[in-house]
Amino acid sequence: MQPMSAEQSAALADFARTCKAAARAVSLYPGTHPAIAATLERLAVAVDKIAHGGDLTLTIHPTALAIHDRAPVRPDPAIAELAALLHSRLIGELRIQPGASSEDWRQLLLVLARPVEDLLADGGPAAVWAATGRGLFDIIEIDYAAVLKERNSGDDATWDRLLASCLKGEDLTLDEHVIDMLLAAFGDESSLGALLDRLNDKADEERSSMPARVATVMKLVKAAIGAAEARELPTEQIFETLAHASAHFTPDMILGLLAHRKSSAEDAQLAGRIIDGMTDSSISSFVARAVTAEHGASARLAHAFEALVPDEARRGPLLAQAHDEAKAGELGQDPHFEEMWEGATKVMLATYSDEGWVSDDYARELTAARTQAVEVERLSDDPPERIAEWLSTINERAISELDLSLTLDLLRIEAQPDAWTPIAATAARELEQRTVAGELSAAIQVAESLAATASGDRQDLQQPAERILEQLAAGPLSRHVTALLHKASEADCAALARLCHTVGPVMVNALAEALAVEAHVPTIRRLKDVLIGFGAAGRQAVEPLRNSTNPAVRRTAIDLLRVFGGNDALRELAAMLSDADTQVKQDAIRAIVQIGTREAYAVLERAYAADDRTRSVVVTELVSLRDPKTIPPLCYALTTSPVTGATAAQHEAIIDALASLRAHPDSTAALRAALHRGTWWAPIRTARLRQAAAKGLRRLGSPEARAVLEDAARSGGRGVRKTAATELASFGSTRIGA
Repeated sequence: MQPMSAEQSAALADFARTCKAAARAVSLYPGTHPAIAATLERLAVAVDKIAHGGDLTLTIHPTALAIHDRAPVRPDPAIAELAALLHSRLIGELRIQPGASSEDWRQLLLVLARPVEDLLADGGPAAVWAATGRGLFDIIEIDYAAVLKERNSGDDATWDRLLASCLKGEDLTLDEHVIDMLLAAFGDESSLGALLDRLNDKADEERSSMPARVATVMKLVKAAIGAAEARELPTEQIFETLAHASAHFTPDMILGLLAHRKSSAEDAQLAGRIIDGMTDSSISSFVARAVTAEHGASARLAHAFEALVPDEARRGPLLAQAHDEAKAGELGQDPHFEEMWEGATKVMLATYSDEGWVSDDYARELTAARTQAVEVERLSDDPPERIAEWLSTINERAISELDLSLTLDLLRIEAQPDAWTPIAATAARELEQRTVAGELSAAIQVAESLAATASGDRQDLQQPAERILEQLAAGPLSRHVTALLHKASEADCAALARLCHTVGPVMVNALAEALAVEAHVPTIRRLKDVLIGFGAAGRQAVEPLRNSTNPAVRRTAIDLLRVFGGNDALRELAAMLSDADTQVKQDAIRAIVQIGTREAYAVLERAYAADDRTRSVVVTELVSLRDPKTIPPLCYALTTSPVTGATAAQHEAIIDALASLRAHPDSTAALRAALHRGTWWAPIRTARLRQAAAKGLRRLGSPEARAVLEDAARSGGRGVRKTAATELASFGSTRIGA
């Protein structure tokens, strides 16, 4: 779909928010309540902004609304929520004709408030609406068959997201729908088998390591057990289903689960229960599936089979059962099946012999070593602290550190671009995974290595390194950083900023896009600080932030303009003076004042002359700042705008602000003009403003201000002389000429 214009997107978002508010009001209050009428009137206005008095046709997608096959320029939570509401009521298209009354809207919202089961029982939303006897709204329902297909597709996408998250080492986030899916899978052998097959396919696609696959299985089992316990369901069914579906494990996964039995107590117990739960039937099916997939037996399969069936007497019958199962399948159609199976059986039942490779003396030493190792294991007289120290060298943390060192060493020593590039791609994935896991120090080390290569002396490696950094910036790294910033400590915030700055300015646009849709105010502030840390390169982030629908994000764009801008930022800041949000306008005014150049003051002068509303905002903000840099624009406002009933209060506020700042030639001149200005048809207002100007001159207290009062007391009009003389008395005794 093509994007809408920014104006139409904003209008659609406003309609979505208003419609959601109206739906809540209609469901909570009786029809005669004042809140109903007010919110429905706002809804009618919001529709008119989109349709401009004509028909409006909304196409409903699961999480988005479209108008004439055009989607909003960027996602908006209100639009997504309204789309989900309409889509859940099986509405595929909603046509709104002009002239809909408040009662029409109320009746429609009452229909939407009904449970979907009730709507279906009464013939669907279109039939229910038709039964109200009202027109002006046409409801086109979604095809129920398409809905079921979409739900299945949605579940597939949900599984893919869940498995990808587990494979990356991320924590599981389970809503009620995902919990239902998980419990359903662990309640049916075929469904769980399909899930394990999907896991292997996803892991191959992501090129995930075998430990990551095994860890994912453990996470899914733990999540299913936790969900069952939370709903007070028996957990035995989970292990029974797992025992039958374990045939879908790969040999490497079996070996990984066997290794988990020697890890932490919790994992050891769970892995042991999974392995011990495998029946003879599931083991034979596991062998049949593995041989079918590999068209033979690999060494890994032989090791897994030997570990699962340590009793040699059981292996023959199990292999015979696996033979019959494999022959009944697709592999059995192969004319060379029996020959292939015989070779696989030899591998599965063979015992290793090194007779052809080592001498008799060395073989005896190996046998003795094996015996001695068993004896050492039996005696186990090593001190516990020594064993703990040995084990610490092969625990997950130690292996992770070795893996990082290996990656960094390969990046440093590899000299051929063709060989260095795949290493760098692996390093980039390592960086993302470390970031997700919160291992920021390791992620920074990888980023520093890639960045050093991109800026180093090896010209043949510079371009590949730059491409890797660009791919990092275009990938999910910015989303990971944003998610971590939500709950990061100050130290972690500094580390995340360092990571982004190390990857380089290529991160700026990705971070700006993340910030443009961010709603969490502390995270917005932290992202802004990261962008400022890029220096001049952060300037390019301003444009997407200026167009955000979130006022807090637009204010962040102003902060960036103030830091990076100077006169070059005045054009964007001037445009933001017409923003619909008052705080955005105020921040833009502050930024222009801080620039403080003649060109900046000219921007404020033009804004002051634009319209009454903008003038009021500009004056109010300039007065509140109490900053010497506001003196020129305040003097301009005081001396150029006419004094009317509407502006008199503004003039008094300006005079008070100028008097509170340090003495300045412009302030003195502006207050002198205000002192002598007046209109005969508004004597009270004139007297009040002259008195304020005279007091302002006295508060300035400078020789120039005193001279103005003395001159006014001598040569001004009658009212001016009286007012000036009164304030001069506060300066001390002064001789005033006739």
